[in-house]
Amino acid sequence: MEENKKILITGASGFIGGYLVDEALEKGYEVWAGVRKNSSKENFQDKPVHFIDLRYDDREALIRQIRETVELSGKWDYVIHNAGLTKTLNKQDFYKVNAEYTRHLIEALIAADCTPEKFVLMSSLSCFGPVREKSLQPICADDKPQPNTIYGKSKLAAEQFLQQQNHFPYIILRPTGVYGPKDKDYLVELQSINKGFDLKAGFKPQMLTFIYVRDLARAAMLAVENKTVRNKAYFVADGDVHTDAEFSKLVQQILGRKRVLNVRIPVWLTYCACLVSELAGKISGKPQTLNTDKFQILKQRNWMCETVSIWEDLGFSANYNLEEGLYETIHFNKKMGWL
Repeated sequence: MEENKKILITGASGFIGGYLVDEALEKGYEVWAGVRKNSSKENFQDKPVHFIDLRYDDREALIRQIRETVELSGKWDYVIHNAGLTKTLNKQDFYKVNAEYTRHLIEALIAADCTPEKFVLMSSLSCFGPVREKSLQPICADDKPQPNTIYGKSKLAAEQFLQQQNHFPYIILRPTGVYGPKDKDYLVELQSINKGFDLKAGFKPQMLTFIYVRDLARAAMLAVENKTVRNKAYFVADGDVHTDAEFSKLVQQILGRKRVLNVRIPVWLTYCACLVSELAGKISGKPQTLNTDKFQILKQRNWMCETVSIWEDLGFSANYNLEEGLYETIHFNKKMGWL
């Protein structure tokens, strides 16, 4: 890494964001963490990080904010835009946060004459939707995206805007299922299996792919530091494929659970459960992991994706397979008292 390089990482207080910050600090970058004022900074104690609360909701204010920051501290050499919404009570907020705020940030960087050497957008495999569901072949970058979730559509809208910026150097990363210590979504399933119950949606197996969060953070830094590759998009996965039953069995083995009741429930009943959970979230005012948007993800059978391109272009291959990553994740969750 070149000396005194500055990097802005948005969504730094989130699950993935914390690992991105750690990876950048380990590589010696001057890290600016995009963190909302009401977000916890507990994970950043004793870390040499600069904080900034970006005004995504007001494009003109954001331009002024970036200009003032640059005048005082210099421009960011790189930006990893990781900020985003994965669950919400109001589904239109997906578009506001994931698409509109991304557009505002890109436009503000350009208007403030602060175009970075590389802008990495953390997108999602969900922006492709149920592709190759019958053939069960890996999803490829040249497949036509057909997202069936509001979340996936909002991520695709962000990608499409970025891809229109011909003179703006970017890389788009589309991770598959991201898991690891501090993740709360997969924790729900781990807790269920630990209690002796494993419920799966649909009678046909899901073909699943995963990426351990530390590997994803490393992939993002490879995208940042590559001097020749730009304006391309990549899927990020560890290269292996597991059925939903294989995933559950592996979790069961690591947890040391000898008896687990495995039940497959009809897709329509899964939808009912997601609907009830979503209504409960609206009553309590807290977004739930299970909701009608998440139902489409549970319903989708094919989550395979090609990983050759990111290896050939960026030299990325995963250091963790699923068993190794789950072992670390479960050990951490037990230490925290969550399992």
